[in-house]
Amino acid sequence: MEILIINGPNLNLLGKRESHIYGNQTFEDYLEALKSKFSFPIHYFQSNIEGEIIDQLQQTKATGIIINAGGYTHTSVAIRDCIAAIKTPVIEVHISNITAREEFRHTSLLSPVCVGCIFGFGMRSYELALKYFSELK
Repeated sequence: MEILIINGPNLNLLGKRESHIYGNQTFEDYLEALKSKFSFPIHYFQSNIEGEIIDQLQQTKATGIIINAGGYTHTSVAIRDCIAAIKTPVIEVHISNITAREEFRHTSLLSPVCVGCIFGFGMRSYELALKYFSELK
């Protein structure tokens, strides 16, 4: 088993932006803690560029993908089409509870083509997705 975590736009600013929503921890620090909890390889990619995210989705050799597409969740037909086209299972995650935020965040274009969605549990949303994949065996 090998998992790829993809973070989209502005998630490189975790630990620096809107701490009341996203907390104070950088994703890189959190990723190290995650890697110590699981016995399989966890790879990480972050980009603010939609096309680069699509390239990663298409080129991965991972057995599972966890994606937090950030703002692209609500706008990217291209990322949605890519997820629908690949055979690798994808779980959509969000740090915040997107349904408790602004109305434009309530609709995810990605959810219908993902295996499942986890949101609202802070950074732990990623761990819950990894736990799902770890139990598939």
